[in-house]
Amino acid sequence: MDKAERRQHILRSARDVFAKHGYHAAKIDDIVAAAGVARGTFYLYFDDKRAIFEEIVDRMFTRLGTSIIRVDTEHPSRSVGEQVRDNIRAVVRALLEDPATTKILLSDAVGLDPAFDKKLLSFYEETGKLLEASLADGQTRGIVAPGDTRLFAIMTVGALKEIIYQVTMRDLEYPEERIVDGIYDFLCEGYLRSAR
Repeated sequence: MDKAERRQHILRSARDVFAKHGYHAAKIDDIVAAAGVARGTFYLYFDDKRAIFEEIVDRMFTRLGTSIIRVDTEHPSRSVGEQVRDNIRAVVRALLEDPATTKILLSDAVGLDPAFDKKLLSFYEETGKLLEASLADGQTRGIVAPGDTRLFAIMTVGALKEIIYQVTMRDLEYPEERIVDGIYDFLCEGYLRSAR
């Protein structure tokens, strides 16, 4: 195994340990045992438990951030509804493909320490601002109902977080498309004005 593969292996092992035990209960000894590496090998790649935890969360933030594509109301072959569904599907898929990291993000990451809380709030703030701007753009294009776009953004992120939290934390059996359809229908009953 080369260095890059070993680093990825340690990251995956740490992710699984954090998901199983929680951040505070997880120990570096648990991570190295799960990875099958020496403690010194761990320290070749990561400074401490918090550093590896932060990288796991940052990677999920990056995946989520790159999942969403701007809706093009003038697209020649794709309806607004199809594009919105694709965005919902991309976010849901990113969260469900890696349930261990999603559990970490939605439970252990909150309240870790003030600096990490600030990082989480910043991520949600940036996500909210992007969604808010997209909703405002949608209002000018007639695909989003009039109203407070900031409130719409908060409700959308909150609804999505709660659905994914319930599915991952309680191991509920919901196929991806059922979640996508449910979220899309919820948005259409609320502020979204796009053809179903």
